[in-house]
Amino acid sequence: MSETIKVPTMAEYMAAGKKPEVLFWVGCAGSFDDRAKKITKAFVKLLHNANVDFAVLGTEESCTGDPAKRAGNEFLFQMQAVTNIEVMNAYEIKKVVTACPHCFNTIKNEYPSLGGAYEVMHHTQFLKSLLDEGRLTVEGGKFKGKRITFHDPCYLGRANGVYEAPRDLLRKLEVELVEMKRCKKKGLCCGAGGAQMFKEPEPGNKDVNIERTEEAMELKPDIIAAGCPFCNTMMTDGVKSKEKEAEVDVLDIAELIANAQDL
Repeated sequence: MSETIKVPTMAEYMAAGKKPEVLFWVGCAGSFDDRAKKITKAFVKLLHNANVDFAVLGTEESCTGDPAKRAGNEFLFQMQAVTNIEVMNAYEIKKVVTACPHCFNTIKNEYPSLGGAYEVMHHTQFLKSLLDEGRLTVEGGKFKGKRITFHDPCYLGRANGVYEAPRDLLRKLEVELVEMKRCKKKGLCCGAGGAQMFKEPEPGNKDVNIERTEEAMELKPDIIAAGCPFCNTMMTDGVKSKEKEAEVDVLDIAELIANAQDL
């Protein structure tokens, strides 16, 4: 991203006596992982282009507690969640958008019982709403005609029933959308969910991400599209294990839209 885009914090908005339209929840991956930071930048660029009034929590944002909860540490999860809820409620947050399905699922479904009730959207849903409202235009550009398969993130798809928003956005890019044999409700996990992202796999015949990558490779795609930083890592590792990184890109939908016109 060549131009510098200012990303305001909620604290700055509060100091100015203003409230943004939406809080962008960046998440741990989007904040600290070098690969996922590119997704964050692409999404910020799109928000900026669509003139969305948004802010981030910055240093006041901490982990949602998803990995702790999935790994079985409910106590740590509740500590992390309550800390975030106190911060968000102090800012009177109403609407949250995030590029991470793990954050999306946790804030949407598990924060309300702890006192944090917000309208929560995955970034593909939010981008689709901007498209529908005419605030964002999505054009084929350099991805027009490319063979793309979309990998459904577990916490976006089966956990929350969001299947069409990412695919609608891909269709707007005028790509050739091809589906894996296990997709949508029958989608196969990339192998990162349930805190598996942070540990080595158990002994077995094959890693789950290899199985999923092979399924994608059968379609001979130019690009494997993802909507989750964890899935992105697992599918990228799978492509590397097949030594196909020169032929197949793994890109988040926000990156595809943001970069379509960067010819």
